[in-house]
Amino acid sequence: MLQAFLSPAALAFTILSTVAISAWTSARRKTRLSEITAQPNEFIKGVLSRCPTINAPYQAWPFLTNGHVETIFASKTRRSPPVEYDRYSFGCPDGGTVHLDFHRLPSSIDLPADAPVLILLPGLTGGSHDSYVRHMVGAASMNGMRSVVFNSRGTSDGPVTSPQFYSASYTGDMRRVVKMVQEQYPSSELLAAGWSLGANILVRYVGEEGDQCPISAAASLCNPLDLAISDDNFHVGFNNIYDKNLARSLRNIFKKHAHLFKGLEDKYDLDLAANCTTIRGFDDAITRRTFDWPSVDAYYYGSSSSHSIPNAANDPIAPAKAIPRQAMQDNPDCILVVTPCGGHLGWVSGPGAPLGAPWSTQAVVEWMTSVQLELLRSGRSKRMTEQLSDRAVDKVSSPDGAQQNGNSQAGDNGRVPGGFVSQQQTH
Repeated sequence: MLQAFLSPAALAFTILSTVAISAWTSARRKTRLSEITAQPNEFIKGVLSRCPTINAPYQAWPFLTNGHVETIFASKTRRSPPVEYDRYSFGCPDGGTVHLDFHRLPSSIDLPADAPVLILLPGLTGGSHDSYVRHMVGAASMNGMRSVVFNSRGTSDGPVTSPQFYSASYTGDMRRVVKMVQEQYPSSELLAAGWSLGANILVRYVGEEGDQCPISAAASLCNPLDLAISDDNFHVGFNNIYDKNLARSLRNIFKKHAHLFKGLEDKYDLDLAANCTTIRGFDDAITRRTFDWPSVDAYYYGSSSSHSIPNAANDPIAPAKAIPRQAMQDNPDCILVVTPCGGHLGWVSGPGAPLGAPWSTQAVVEWMTSVQLELLRSGRSKRMTEQLSDRAVDKVSSPDGAQQNGNSQAGDNGRVPGGFVSQQQTH
């Protein structure tokens, strides 16, 4: 046996070296170009020509090529940059309250009154406090954009004031948020990016608005797209852990506001809501009943953003088989980017890896900036002036202090001029 010929120290070194070589080899094997699906029209080609992060090979990180490992590693170890907000809350017709967090710009950054505004929609139970959101906020401000985080009801310490939470299908709050931001910044181009459930809500909103959508560019990240497939995937192997953790967060939000549901026992299953162990259980007890869906399956089918407009290959929560590739190919204003790995909200790659900004931050900022310039050049810009120059796009600032040079080559619903959908490959 090997240990009969090696000292304990030599044996340990051999094992560790073997593991390290295996991890490095796996990362090298998964370092490759992302899958890009898009129509080769002049607008899309113009935008992609200034998106070096999307066009360059995705650099997988050693030891983090497994979707579960990358998801958990990013969630637990990613550093959260210092970002300050000013909270603004407004009431809704049902008595509910929406809470927006406006980025309080540092003294070193001075943006004009008509600077573009980026509306951010975090994932299920997420909010402005999450590291992936904060990284995007910081990067946006460094590249001339204001950020507003739309916290879904009950998240990010926002109190619920009516017996209505949020859902994958409900876009009423998003519509109110866009209207409010328009009134606050009437001369600004509106942009939006969403993660996970927030991405599903954003894509549904864009699809419902169609050609009249006030959003000029949208990015959908880790979108489940088909909620029925995503629900089935939650009950496979290790994915059950994510399901239980997210269900616990939903359960805690409900318990904190259970008093709002007193007297509504005929409509809601309050016992199930207080004790659910799966997202499906909570959706059956509260969500589908709030929005009058006859069943959970009907709610999942009718709320899937894949029916509106479409979108890393090892994302355990937003599986690749839910991606409507053909529909994306048929949409002249969208691109689909599928990275070879990345987990769910992980994307440990790029200049910030492994503990800094995710790969998606730089990719989205480059995309948003390039779309704005292409809209201006093609005469499709709604409000922009000539203040956006080639230099502003060719030198996109990285949230981790680096700069990327922009010299890489690279259906009727939801006709947003710039639609960017990024997923991770699932095997």
